[in-house]
Amino acid sequence: MKFLQGFFGFAHGVMALLFIGLSVFLTVLAVQTGLAGIGLEASESADQAIEAIGLLAIAVVSLQIAQTINEEEVVRDAHISAPTRVRRYLSRFMVVVVVALSIEGLVGIFKALHEEPELLPHAASVLVAAGLLMAGWGIFVRFNKEAELLEPEAMEEAKSEDVKLEE
Repeated sequence: MKFLQGFFGFAHGVMALLFIGLSVFLTVLAVQTGLAGIGLEASESADQAIEAIGLLAIAVVSLQIAQTINEEEVVRDAHISAPTRVRRYLSRFMVVVVVALSIEGLVGIFKALHEEPELLPHAASVLVAAGLLMAGWGIFVRFNKEAELLEPEAMEEAKSEDVKLEE
């Protein structure tokens, strides 16, 4: 059983490294895209800048996912079972997803306004989805808080694991 736990830690570490690599790759692509917009006419330059922002948003998401995997699965070696751990883990993930969707929705709206206005409802629906996710997440946190009160020792254990991250 210890072999499997070691394997899962190693596999999560490899996945975190892959997410970091993809984040760096997307950042390089964003810089290239932004630089390609220099010297173009204003509307094309703005389109390149908006595309670069979208790529950077995805790069940030990849980096945040790598950090979450590393901290929760490799450093803490947390096993998601107690309500406190579930809330903390999902909250970290949901922050990344909601922020990424919001940025992508805004990028989509800017592109639709400038290029294809008929796609504006589709871009706006991404922002609506981000809002619904945030509302659902709030409801989850509210209900989960009640479950956490039943297991105060799980909250103390989760807090003690934060010391590992400060070292």
